[in-house]
Amino acid sequence: MERVILNETSYFGYGSISELKNILNSRGYKKVLALTDAELIKFGVFEKVENVLKVAKVKYMVFSEIQANPTVENVKNALKALKKSKADVLVAVGGGSVIDTAKAVSVIATNPDFNDVVSLDGTANTKHKGMPLIACPTTAGTAAEVTINYVITDTTRGKKMVCVDPHDIPSVAIVDASLMETMPKGITASTGMDALTHALECLITKGATQLSDMFALEAAKTIYKYLPIAVKDGKNREAREKMAYAQYVAGMGFSNVGLGIVHSMAHPLGGRFNIAHGLANAMILPTVLKYNMESPSLPKYRLMAQIFGVKTEGLTDEQCAKKAIACVEKLKKEVGIPEKLSELGITEKDLDVLSVDAYNDVCTGGNPRETSVADIKKLYKKIL
Repeated sequence: MERVILNETSYFGYGSISELKNILNSRGYKKVLALTDAELIKFGVFEKVENVLKVAKVKYMVFSEIQANPTVENVKNALKALKKSKADVLVAVGGGSVIDTAKAVSVIATNPDFNDVVSLDGTANTKHKGMPLIACPTTAGTAAEVTINYVITDTTRGKKMVCVDPHDIPSVAIVDASLMETMPKGITASTGMDALTHALECLITKGATQLSDMFALEAAKTIYKYLPIAVKDGKNREAREKMAYAQYVAGMGFSNVGLGIVHSMAHPLGGRFNIAHGLANAMILPTVLKYNMESPSLPKYRLMAQIFGVKTEGLTDEQCAKKAIACVEKLKKEVGIPEKLSELGITEKDLDVLSVDAYNDVCTGGNPRETSVADIKKLYKKIL
């Protein structure tokens, strides 16, 4: 049996944020808690949404105390803001960090037994659908607006909690590339590579299905073509819209079938060293793709190579895999992703704890090749 969970309604297209007015008014919402971050306010991105809130003539309160790799404390503070605002709907304007925080708030609002936040770690047994949440992504990478996953850092344990809960999925997503135009080149690159990682891990994960393969291949093909353009020219409307679309499609896939050890290895880098999630994924991806060639998913690499434009006729599966990985390596270099973890301050003495954390991560079970703490440590060493 295959189960597919998606959000209820999504809007796409340049300027589609204007639909927020109709959504709020037609659904009878009266008070909004808008979650965002200080940088998006500083650079005028949130203002585009705030203008629509004003036109909609709803009362709203803004909470912007959300950091990259959001923490348990961020969520608790947002819950205090929710109580103060007496809002009946959440509007999240930001990348994965903001939307993930909003998802945690949404779930706890209707499942108060989990107000310690840490009990949401893993697959929490929540009973009720989260309070209404409208997600407005400002990056093209995480697809948090369409997934049943969110990640919160427990700083006490130095752990990124990967929370998986169908009750957290936003009721509405507004995927408007005009909110993504001010992304710097580095963030455009790392979030785009995050989306590519979602697509490729989705393709080869143990739980992959015919439907998820369709999503994964479409997303990866689009990202491979348009990410370099979006990085080079952030004002290129076509590239921004294609990336916004592709990351969403990748999210529809991986949210339903899972990921693998690229994410397992990236999570503790964020939890313990505050390394941006997309950047960590991008650095790890080619090395893990090579490792996973020795798995039942090897034939899938032929499809991967084909959507990257490789002529695969007459090639073995292994040859196809090597060419596909070379394409990923080429893209990674083209968009300026660092080569080595040591460039980010990671040392060999850090690898033991990182490897244990990664092995115990919820994503490890989906990896197509069985692994171990020792194997993961060897993988970290390759990119150290």
